[in-house]
Amino acid sequence: MNKSQLLFLVCLVLLSCQPAQTQRLEVVKFEALQDLISRDSERIEVINFWATWCKPCIKELPYFQELHDERKEVNVTLVSLDFVEHFEEKVIPFVKKRSLTPDILLLDEIDYNSWIDKVDPGWSGAIPATLVINHQTGKRKFVESELRKDEIEAIVRDIVDQN
Repeated sequence: MNKSQLLFLVCLVLLSCQPAQTQRLEVVKFEALQDLISRDSERIEVINFWATWCKPCIKELPYFQELHDERKEVNVTLVSLDFVEHFEEKVIPFVKKRSLTPDILLLDEIDYNSWIDKVDPGWSGAIPATLVINHQTGKRKFVESELRKDEIEAIVRDIVDQN
């Protein structure tokens, strides 16, 4: 083995030892979601509310996955509104089957009226719903409907341009 091959092998080993970013996949109370909404971050926050039983939600999930994969300045979190008792048996297998890698939080708050207005005062509670936040400027955009890929990209672009 020559020096360049050895150097390549050493670099390969070192790169493979780098810790991978781990996906957050957990059940949380509203306080954890509130922390996500109000945190101080340089990244644009995209929070999508969905459920495994919601067809329009499922249709748009690949667009959020693409956003997560392609835009490193964006943090995508998918907030499941499924029942907490379905987390292990339904939500986790759903996420794995679709190879979803953004953080997945299942919101364990059955009294929706106690927290929906805290996400956005105009939210009726219907899903899918998406909140996009520029923490640096305070600019927010809330959409209570299914989004197409180009619509998600336009919202993020508008929020990013507010820097």
